[in-house]
Order: sequence, then C-alpha cells, then structure tokens
Amino acid sequence: MNEKNTKELTEVLGRTHLSEFDKYCRENKESLNTDKNAFSEYIKKLLKARKLTQQVVFLRADIPERYGYKLLSGEKHTKQRDVILRICYAAEMTLEETQHALKQYEMPELYAKIPRDAFLMIIFNERPGSIIEVNELLNKNGMEPLRTSGMQE
Repeated sequence: MNEKNTKELTEVLGRTHLSEFDKYCRENKESLNTDKNAFSEYIKKLLKARKLTQQVVFLRADIPERYGYKLLSGEKHTKQRDVILRICYAAEMTLEETQHALKQYEMPELYAKIPRDAFLMIIFNERPGSIIEVNELLNKNGMEPLRTSGMQE
C-alpha cells in the first residue's frame, strides 16, 4: 500500500462509518502518525546525514543542551512550536523538512496565511544567519522572536 496524504485520508474518512474505524486504521497504517519516536528518529537521521552532532544543534538553537537531549529522547515534550523551529533551523533543515518535523512532533506546520509563519517560511528558504539574527529580523519586522524553552507562551 502507498502512503496517503492528508487530503486522501480526509476523503476516505468522509466515507467511513464509526464502526469501520479499526478497518480504517489497519488499511491506512502506513499513513498514520502512530510512532511516538518519529520526530526523534527523523531528526537524528537528518543530523547524521549532515554530520552534525546534537550538541552543536542545541548550541546553535540557543536551547539548553540537557533540555534538547530530553526532547529528542522523548523524556520531555514541549508545547512551544518555537523550540522545535529553533532545532530545525539549527539543524540546517529545509522548509520541507521542517514542515515534516513539525508534523512528526504533532504540531501545526508553518502556514502561509499567518504573517509570522510566512516570514519564517522565507527565513527557512533563505537562511539569513544564526538564531540571533533570525530573531533580530523578526523583531525588526514587528514580530515575536522565536521563544526559548524558558519562556512561557
């Protein structure tokens, strides 16, 4: 079976009765996010391919190493999408890879209709510099900087 995208799954769900949910899950297993370690495995695979260490990424992301390791091991979970965006940017991920990582972490993808998200999409495409420079650009354009793990929403 081939992996289905969200639109295809939504169409299938439109024709699925509650009593058929188990069947839906079985038939679409490859397309469903069921692996709780998917984000961690995805990031680690990309870091290995880029010959980057987790330590370097956490330093570039300007997040505490211990906290970063706990996020990637699954020991901790964050509700702050900015922390995941920091890790993705520091890991030199493309916009497409970042969108996939956000999905794996069960967070909303960057959305082109939201000005800050649209600006971040451009940032991921153009890679203007460090996280500090990214935050300066966000501030300069009247947008909230990427929050760190210590700041609450």
